[in-house]
Amino acid sequence: MGKKYKFLAFDFGASSGRAMLATFDGEKITLEEKRRFSNDPVNINGDLHWDVLRLFFEIKQGILKCANSGDRDIDCIGIDTWGVDYGLLDENDKLIGNPYHYRDTRTEGMYDEAFKLVPKEEIFKETGIAFNWFNTIYQLLSAKLSGDTSLKNAKTLLMMPDLFNFFLTGVKKTEYTNASTTQMYNSEKYEWSYDLLKKLGIPTDILTDVIFPGEIVGKVKPELAEELGIEQVPVVAVASHDTGSAVASVPVVDQKDFIYISSGTWSLMGVELDKPNTSDGAFNHNFTNEGGVNKTIRFLKNIMGLWLIQESRRQWDREGELLSFDELERQANAAEPFASLVDPDYAEFQTPGNMPKRIKEYCKKTGQKVPETKGEVVRCIAESLAFKYRQTVEGMEDVTGNKYNVVNIVGGGIKDKMICQFTANATKRVVSTGPVEATSIGNVIVQAMAMGAIKDINEGRKVVRNSFDIKTYEPQDSEKWDAAYEKWKEIIKNA
Repeated sequence: MGKKYKFLAFDFGASSGRAMLATFDGEKITLEEKRRFSNDPVNINGDLHWDVLRLFFEIKQGILKCANSGDRDIDCIGIDTWGVDYGLLDENDKLIGNPYHYRDTRTEGMYDEAFKLVPKEEIFKETGIAFNWFNTIYQLLSAKLSGDTSLKNAKTLLMMPDLFNFFLTGVKKTEYTNASTTQMYNSEKYEWSYDLLKKLGIPTDILTDVIFPGEIVGKVKPELAEELGIEQVPVVAVASHDTGSAVASVPVVDQKDFIYISSGTWSLMGVELDKPNTSDGAFNHNFTNEGGVNKTIRFLKNIMGLWLIQESRRQWDREGELLSFDELERQANAAEPFASLVDPDYAEFQTPGNMPKRIKEYCKKTGQKVPETKGEVVRCIAESLAFKYRQTVEGMEDVTGNKYNVVNIVGGGIKDKMICQFTANATKRVVSTGPVEATSIGNVIVQAMAMGAIKDINEGRKVVRNSFDIKTYEPQDSEKWDAAYEKWKEIIKNA
């Protein structure tokens, strides 16, 4: 038995974060949750922000928890977060304001403004990134057009995980997988899209050098190490976009031609490619080309995932009727199949609010039975999401020319067994699920690669298979699901 490594992974999702301590003995990874905390957007004067200083406080608390519980001998630290959002530093490296939340409304109308200056097709050919209203490029365009003084005074832009890395180390670098989410980076040339940004009037001198997963950002600053009771351990640039880390953990046997879903608030569904696919087919399907470990491309589609259920549950909580996810799933299983269906990516579902009411309005508008009970609403969401997955698989196969026989689902969404089974039914493919802590595990895999404890991503995925339980679901009732899929396509076409 060789050295036993300890890796501390910070994983920030859109609603919560956690500090996960991983112990690796050369064969298996063992995870221990050291700290979990909420990640709550803050609405100030109509603007939606992240509480970034509190989040860094939570990072420090996670490190302290390790140090005070006998695990001060960690080997390194890695941080992953969501994509697209950023912080700005002034000439003295001081944070300018609180970073905006990607669901803030300031990007409304920015598509039209951008396409006046640069054709939509040109932006896609340059960056390979799908068009989402919250992409960094539209956030910055909004700031520029509104005369935002934060942008005028900025000397450095750092994506969220890079901002936290800077707070820990004092080093300003941008990690590749998160840079690729901005729609401002060319993953074929491995450089920022300077010409595109100049055409849009977005400053380029605020961008930093890009580093890749597995590179060392720097070491924890001496004063922080002393405060937190640890050594000046390295901070590793993991696949800092949380989906990049999740994909790194997919425990596939065949390293090629696999399809995955990173399932959580969002469902990120795609395949792994060696280079970007910016074909007309990819453009028409609104597929995206985001960076992955070893300079691979995560060719995927952003789908509004469990957000619809989460936001519905928040509404019921506001009404004093909070039910557990297990109870909602039980009621949904008892509801009538295929009675009501929606497009999970419908524009009206994208922002916080009364989601059950919006779903009912969609069904009324499209001439369907209006779901009345909580079970009917959740079943409507679950079946619709499964059909969206099928449509995406078919689009992936059409664009890539490959056949995908197994859908690998990782992340917290695999706890919803009903949706996993519905996915198998709708796609008519075997669904393999696990691990649930996919993002933290992928984060750890890259830390282990950086420390030489794991040779490469293929070995890392073998370690994942060896360390965590994998469950499979077989397709059922294919004829019924085929008929309902055709019905769903007509509904969303005419919505």
